[in-house]
Amino acid sequence: MIMSEKSKQHVDSCRFCWMCHHICPIGNATGHERSTPRARALGISMVNRGSIELEEIMDNIYECAGCGGCVRECVTGWDPVMFTKEVRLQAALEGKTPEYINVLIDNCLETGNAYGKTQLCSKLAEKIAAHADKTDVLLYLGADARAKVCEQGAKAIEVLESAGVKFTVLADEPATGAQLDFLIGAANETKEQMAAAAKVMNGYKTVVLYDPADAKAVKQLYHEYGIELECRAVTYTAFLAELLANGSLKAKNTGKEVVYHDPYQLSRDLEETEEAREVISAYAKLSEMLLNRAATVWAGNLLMAEYMPEVMKAVAERRIFNAKSIGAKVMVTASVSEYASLKSVEQNDVEILSLEDLILG
Repeated sequence: MIMSEKSKQHVDSCRFCWMCHHICPIGNATGHERSTPRARALGISMVNRGSIELEEIMDNIYECAGCGGCVRECVTGWDPVMFTKEVRLQAALEGKTPEYINVLIDNCLETGNAYGKTQLCSKLAEKIAAHADKTDVLLYLGADARAKVCEQGAKAIEVLESAGVKFTVLADEPATGAQLDFLIGAANETKEQMAAAAKVMNGYKTVVLYDPADAKAVKQLYHEYGIELECRAVTYTAFLAELLANGSLKAKNTGKEVVYHDPYQLSRDLEETEEAREVISAYAKLSEMLLNRAATVWAGNLLMAEYMPEVMKAVAERRIFNAKSIGAKVMVTASVSEYASLKSVEQNDVEILSLEDLILG
């Protein structure tokens, strides 16, 4: 297998190290050693040494959430996410990607989302149609809100409406490339999808990115991949904080006690932690999870639920248990995908709210 020397160095350093063993959300959910970054590195090193074939470890390669908890935990600076993404790219180039992943890739290329959805739900379609006129501000909903959690996409629009914002939502929104990047990394197809989205975004002064996964892609990966962005890209949470600060968003604090679950894309990748807290604190009494901000623990997503649903459920259950263990009754999150993952768990102990749920009441 062809790998960069940098990735090989990281692989060989991680394969016998247990430093991040306890922090991996997938490893903790499955209880399997094979699910940990260390075991993933060991498998890759065996492929590099010719002991096994690449196909033998590909299921394990796609167990990684890419959440970066392991990277943050490593005091020596090794990066399991980096070499995992590189192996996914190489597998795609060699035609060795698992068939269940190929289905998702094909869906991304054909429909713009990994789920193969081509139609919006009626409520979201109506909301989008009401904001078809061109303005200076584009609200980018993303694949998960449009294809899977349309009621939250509609609520995201309602929040901006309540603040009197003039904004546009596209009926035919091109994919940001975030899902393809997760599936095959920095492939040409990923960069082409990103470039197409950037061309659309550059027709606006401000682009508000509702999904943290899209925010990470646009605000971080586009630059890394050489995609030119001329507009101002801002996360939905930061935009709401701005609206709150300038008085456009009118808040009434109910005194409801809540904890905030940080999406890792915001807290770790973009180092944005306080904007959502400013908004939540205007509407409720905010307490903290024991693992918060950059130390957050991922709660699952919709994309991986397509091929490992029971593991995603277990990941979400563990995060809900984290909240329950400190006596929290309400958890608020700013990730539409993690919201859906948490809501998929049947339980009555912790109420799960999106930021929009909290604002709209």
